[in-house]
Amino acid sequence: MHHGSRPGPRPGSELGDWLRTLRERLRPADVGLTPGERRRVPGLRREEVAHLAGISTEYYLRLERGRDRRPSAQVVDSLARALLLTEDEERHLRRLAAPRPGPRHRPEGQGGAAPGTAALIDQWTTTPALVQGPSMETLAANPAAVVLNPCFAPGGNSLKAVFTEPGMRRFYRDWDAVTAKAVAYLRSLTGPESHHDPALVALIGELSLHSERFRTLWARKDVRRTTRGVSLMRHPLVGDLDLRFQKFSLPGTGGQTLVTYHADPGSTSYERLLLLAGLPGPRAPRPRPAHGNRRESAHER
Repeated sequence: MHHGSRPGPRPGSELGDWLRTLRERLRPADVGLTPGERRRVPGLRREEVAHLAGISTEYYLRLERGRDRRPSAQVVDSLARALLLTEDEERHLRRLAAPRPGPRHRPEGQGGAAPGTAALIDQWTTTPALVQGPSMETLAANPAAVVLNPCFAPGGNSLKAVFTEPGMRRFYRDWDAVTAKAVAYLRSLTGPESHHDPALVALIGELSLHSERFRTLWARKDVRRTTRGVSLMRHPLVGDLDLRFQKFSLPGTGGQTLVTYHADPGSTSYERLLLLAGLPGPRAPRPRPAHGNRRESAHER
């Protein structure tokens, strides 16, 4: 398998690279332009984006080439409209255009979940719940979550597991959609300040090195902060589960997130979730580590 280089964040290049990606994904008809003939580039031309945004072609070229990395709020507004950005994409553009200064510091005690959170979710005996850190590492999980999926156990990383643990391809019935959403969510968490977060840089580098699927999705530069939806699972003991998930940001924790799963009352998934919650199982075992030399599964090749 060809690993290639680690395409981790490159200082100063994110804004220009992402503008190029956004421009190339659009077609003239998308923005009311006539395609014309002899188009040598995918998507829109630079001068077309500049015209739609009301800025000079020369200035847009400087932005895309990384020569100007701090466009004004007005220019960002214009680019967002010209490139037909979603709310999540516009938020990401603003983050790239106005990065927070200095390293991103995590508060003291960042090695564990926010005080009281672990005790709270432990009381939810039939609602799987876990707390994730800024790099999507699991800081705390209740027994229901660990029985649902051992990769949710504290000390693991569910994002890493979905790409490196072969069993996750069977566990998630919509694995392709899950991986696409996961990477788009991870992209939404990154920005120029991410260079100062060793854990996040290491996660992106490791997954880029060991998963072709991750490399493909990361190169797409999709940005989507999905915080709720339905997760389609297949548990080896109780069968198919359609569980609603929701992610809650925990203020004042330096980027921790509470993730919960539940089923509609009276549904087959609800009855199976109750059955699963009553099964004996470890409270919080540490997951089997994903070794750096592990090869990706046959499904990812």
